[in-house]
Amino acid sequence: MNVNKEKEDSRNSKNFIKSLDKGLKVIQAFSRENSTMTISEVSNKTNLTRPTVRRILLTLQELRFVDSNNDEFFLTARILNLGYAFLSSQDLIKIAEPFMQKFVKRVGESCSMAVLDKDDIIYIARVPTKRIITITLSVGSRLPAHATSMGQVMLAHLSKEELNDFFSNVNLNKLTNQTLINKTDLLQELEKIRQSGWALAEQELETGLRSIAAPIKNTKGKTVAAINCSTQSSRVAKETLIKEYLPILLQTANDISENLINQG
Repeated sequence: MNVNKEKEDSRNSKNFIKSLDKGLKVIQAFSRENSTMTISEVSNKTNLTRPTVRRILLTLQELRFVDSNNDEFFLTARILNLGYAFLSSQDLIKIAEPFMQKFVKRVGESCSMAVLDKDDIIYIARVPTKRIITITLSVGSRLPAHATSMGQVMLAHLSKEELNDFFSNVNLNKLTNQTLINKTDLLQELEKIRQSGWALAEQELETGLRSIAAPIKNTKGKTVAAINCSTQSSRVAKETLIKEYLPILLQTANDISENLINQG
């Protein structure tokens, strides 16, 4: 069945709570670029009516998930409770972090884990080094999947229907001269990744930044997350990244996957 058709059917089900759906859309409308917004701005971003947005924001404010300054609304720190509830319940993160720490100790580079959410990846775990990179990343950060190694390795393992759904909704923004924004080119790259089992993003997200990624799989062999290693191109040669760091990253991903399977 078509993925979009399945979504439409589920949202027309009597079990689907439309008011909750609208409330979550309002919460997700806020971002680093849009940290404070008026009712009209939230309405424009969510395609919800102003009266609906107003009621939702005032409800969230009463629950202390949102606050306001004059006519502008913003999320409060209490919203983090929703994320912490997820993180504390995830065996994957508890299993992965010790292996990620070992990886960082061996290679001296940071290691991150992310999951796929529509056309973005969301960081769910990160073991940094003391090295400074241009992009500041932390748990909860979102990045476009098509321009990241973790995003590409997870996209490569989607079903045909899921991949069609991705391309029907995504905006393939060009972030650098290296970013793949042509669907045919990206599909060819994803096929290579599917065959090799790993991905390399060569300055596709940011000039001077390269990374490698490997998939994390569950008991059914489904890719549920990915881990990566990011470096500055001026400091670590691509050959070094592939020949020295990649085998360790692949082993780390395999160890995490095996332990996840055993826990299951």
